[in-house]
Order: sequence, then C-alpha cells, then structure tokens
Amino acid sequence: MWRVFSSCPGHEEAAKKLDAMGFRVLATVLDLNSPGALELRACCSPHLKLLQMDLTKPGDISRALEFTKAHTTSTGFNDVVADAELAPLATFRSCMEVNFFGTLQLTKGLLPLLRRSRGRIVTLGSPAGDMPYPCLGAYGTSKAAVVLLMDTFNCELLPWGVKVSVIQPGCFKTESVKNVSNWERRKQLLLTSLPQELLQAYGEDYIEHVHGQFLHSLSLALPDLSPVVDAIIDALLAAHPPSRYYPGRGVGLMYFIHYYLPEGLRRRFLQAFFISPCLPSALRPGKPGSTPTQDAAQDPDPDPSPGPSPTVAQ
Repeated sequence: MWRVFSSCPGHEEAAKKLDAMGFRVLATVLDLNSPGALELRACCSPHLKLLQMDLTKPGDISRALEFTKAHTTSTGFNDVVADAELAPLATFRSCMEVNFFGTLQLTKGLLPLLRRSRGRIVTLGSPAGDMPYPCLGAYGTSKAAVVLLMDTFNCELLPWGVKVSVIQPGCFKTESVKNVSNWERRKQLLLTSLPQELLQAYGEDYIEHVHGQFLHSLSLALPDLSPVVDAIIDALLAAHPPSRYYPGRGVGLMYFIHYYLPEGLRRRFLQAFFISPCLPSALRPGKPGSTPTQDAAQDPDPDPSPGPSPTVAQ
C-alpha cells in the first residue's frame, strides 16, 4: 500500500515510521540531495521511494502523479515575517502558489486513485490559518484557503468513502525553524526592498523588533516531533479518523481562547504568545501627526462580544 508524503514538518518522521511498519512510501522532496532526503535513504528500507517535486512546477507534480499511478499531502511555505502592508505582493502569490494551488493540483491528480481505493487525504494546516497571527498574513491566508478546500473535499468525497483530515500543529523545531540565517537574510531583503515611504512610516527598528520577537518564538519550538507523527499515523490508519488534529503543547488552549474570548483579549493573547509589535515610527509621540497612544494603536476597538463557536480543539 502506498502512502504519499511531501516534505512538511513531521512528514519525514512519519515516512520513517510507516516504512518500518511495512507500508510502501513515496516521499516527495524539494531537493534529492538535501539532508532530509539523504537521511531517508540511509534509514529506510529499499521500498521507500524518493521523488523530487517542486509544488510550483506542474511538470514535477505530473511526474509524481504518473509514478504513483504506475505503481498502484501538502507543504508549508513562508519567506517573509512582516505586517501585511510591508510584505511584498509576490510573497502572497508565492504562498498561495505553493501552499494552496500546489496542494490543490496534487490532490486533484490523485483523486481518481483515492476514490477507487477509498483512500485518505491527510494535510498539514496551521493555526495561523485560523487565527490572525501578527505578521503572518501571507502564510496564514494560504493555509486558511487549504483548510477550507479540505473541508470541501471532506463533504464532497464522503459518498466515495474517502476520509479527509487536517493536522493543525503547534510550533515544532523543523529544519526551517532552526535555519536562523535564512530568516536573517529574508529580513535584510525586506529592508532593502521596501519603498522609502513605508520604511519611514514603520521604521527600521520596528522591523528589527518584529524579527527579534519572531526568532524568540522560534527558539521555544518543541523539539519532539512525535505528536505530529502520531497524528499523521492515526489519520492514515484509524478506522474513524477525526477531521482535525491539534498536536502540540497549548494548541487546544489557543483555540479555546480564539473561539470563546472577546476579540480584544484574543488579540492580546496572540501578541503575547507570538509577536507584540511596537508602535510604528510615524505614530510615536513627537512625530508629526502622531496622536494615537500605544494602547490605542495595539488595541483600537475592543469588542466585548464573543466570537463564533465552532468545535473546540480536543
């Protein structure tokens, strides 16, 4: 039985575990010579197959689909941490291209096989697709689109016996998280590419502050990926897998706060938990036209009414 994986947080460990359990695993990687790919070759049986695939390239996806069909799901991409106004439009496009359209094309291509085999679709989402994480607008909107797509598949494929699960993990210490030099390089690219008006309005120190808080949040990432691996395995093998998994410390509490507390408290919680931006340069006391206080700028319109009440994370 084939299980198809792409290179996402927890997928490498899940591929190893499924290979050890006797499943035939097709693992897609961006680079066949990357450390993760080399480790899979060294640790797994000859039955595991590695395939190079860039989700932005239809040819790569087509080859993966043809390979799977001949022998018988999603990635997370983000390259800028900044306010939505500061993030280049190209960042929004690239996040949607990889995280949403790549996932859509790969899943649609495999649906005939999945329908015939009454298979499973297991996708990695992100809490950033459900909650307005500061400075993750491009990444979060692409993940929100993926989750809605999977919910649609879940409804439409139910008569075919295809089960769909989305895993919403907390922050785990993956290779991307540990690559501090890459985030430093991305910050410098952002600073050099910003229009002068925006750089003056927000200030370079504002961007440095956000970057520092982001790196601090990454330093608290969980090193043990086993909760994500266990969720993937359960979603693939359980007789009745839930449509959502929430692996990671404190993720259930985050969803409870998001769905049941007033908007102002929800916003403060995310700022305290992730990134709490300082005042942009143009709004600081003494600047021409600056009247808002820091409290008003960070929490302009507290809303006492509770949010919607969907199912809370278990």
